[in-house]
Amino acid sequence: MISTHRRLLNLNQKHVFGDDRNSRGLGLSPRVIMGLLIMAGTLLYYQFGTTSYHNEFTGRDQKLSLATPQEEIAMGLESAPQMIRQSGGLSRDAAGRAMVDRVGARLIASTAARETPYQFQFHLLADTQTVNAFALPGGQIFITEALFRRLKSEDQLAGVLGHEMGHVVGRHSNEQMANSQKWSGLAQGFGIMTSDGRNNSGAYLANFVAQWRVMSFSREDESESDALGVRFMMQAGYNPEALIGVMEILAQVSGGGGRSEFMSSHPSPDNRMEHIRAVIAQERAARR
Repeated sequence: MISTHRRLLNLNQKHVFGDDRNSRGLGLSPRVIMGLLIMAGTLLYYQFGTTSYHNEFTGRDQKLSLATPQEEIAMGLESAPQMIRQSGGLSRDAAGRAMVDRVGARLIASTAARETPYQFQFHLLADTQTVNAFALPGGQIFITEALFRRLKSEDQLAGVLGHEMGHVVGRHSNEQMANSQKWSGLAQGFGIMTSDGRNNSGAYLANFVAQWRVMSFSREDESESDALGVRFMMQAGYNPEALIGVMEILAQVSGGGGRSEFMSSHPSPDNRMEHIRAVIAQERAARR
């Protein structure tokens, strides 16, 4: 049954597109036509199959894969238990967990984040090896003990949690899903167009460009979340310069702040510190 289906599919493809010999007069091979169709379909879906949204926190128009915050919340709640298990569970440090909850609650209560439908929950993870903090769509926010233990003040903790809140209200994961799907489809179509079965350099190049594009969007998201983190810290009465101290910690852990950003998902700590200083100056000027 499967082999018969494949023979029929091959016959149909020849009937619609012609084989390479017959289509040379048109200048388009079936491979090129197929690649163009995939690319066109990808762009049409990105334009009309995603949700257009103006984000009041960032001031940007976005294309989103998930239409509603409720869908983001459901995805985050579904993924949270697995993320906790992968990080060795929740921390056994009751005082540390309470501090994370207290700082998170203060940030929410003092900012416009409280007016969103997102269900913010803050988790201190037991992982003592990985210096990290991250957020899932919908408001699940995590910080590892490895990072928590390196922080020197409550203000620095507020900077970390405020940054992750920025990812949530910025709807960055949702936007990244739409962007990743777009660039993956374009890379697939271009790879089919340029591949002849022997030389796949076109496909490799297309995948490289797609990965670089997605990484660049991720770096922009990090900068945007740094800015939102500064705003949230100041609204909650925390010292925003503490976020610069967090970047210094990250620079030490990563072996220095001057690494290349070309294929990295995060800006270099040095560039982030410079950007944070500029945002602090802007926020203070706007408050005068």
